Amino acid sequence: QVQLVESGGGLVQAGGSLRLSCAVSGRTFMRYAMGWFRQAPGKEREFVAAISWSGGSTYYIDSVKGRFTISRDNAVNTVYLQMNSLKPEDTAVYYCAAAISIARMRGPVDGMDYWGKGTLVTVSS
Repeated sequence: QVQLVESGGGLVQAGGSLRLSCAVSGRTFMRYAMGWFRQAPGKEREFVAAISWSGGSTYYIDSVKGRFTISRDNAVNTVYLQMNSLKPEDTAVYYCAAAISIARMRGPVDGMDYWGKGTLVTVSS
């Protein structure tokens, strides 16, 4: 069983930064591609960023390119999302997800193998 626990959310002013962390239990962390998704009030959950099991490949939605950086530390079973130059439209619950392949990670949202419970990010204007 794999469990994902997010942390690092909070309230920040526009232009500020936050770093989200996702701690993953289980010894199979390295087998999974990891990703971050978000869901704003009244909207569907959307893909934000993904990273391959080795960390060698990363993917982002256009709206966060140049502002967000996804990374992972396989030694401590943790994936991160560094968010800079935050905008009010980034306000959402951010979810960590694991998928057995990067292809699945970039596919339909309901194709993920595991989800965290989410952490709220609020960006004030």
